[in-house]
Amino acid sequence: MRKIRAYCQPHLLVIDEVGYLSYSDRHADLLFDIVNRRYENKPTIITTNLPFNDWQRVFPNASCVVSLVDRLVHHSEIFLIEGESYRLKEATERSQSRQKVAGKGNKKSDSNTTEQAPLTAALSEEDRIGDK
Repeated sequence: MRKIRAYCQPHLLVIDEVGYLSYSDRHADLLFDIVNRRYENKPTIITTNLPFNDWQRVFPNASCVVSLVDRLVHHSEIFLIEGESYRLKEATERSQSRQKVAGKGNKKSDSNTTEQAPLTAALSEEDRIGDK
């Protein structure tokens, strides 16, 4: 209970990336308890890549999901941010920079040398966003 009180005390609580992992009923109940205690008293910011109607996937067996979302959206400002991921953009720029450097270093190589492009961890647009 001390941990829950710690999350209820700050003037502003930011919970980042809800929906990135699935959670058990116990986790859903704890999140509901925190949101419920802060409800109409202190601001809470939640970031997620999922619309609220998909939160049942995050908390698959939790009965409190509807009540949780209800408290979150009441008196809320909801911002939809669309655009390219800055992490993907930075990874792509680093990859392109490495390829340019590798290309300059291999100009004097003989015909037996093969150039290898660096691997990138970038995901396709569909993989990053998931099923809509």
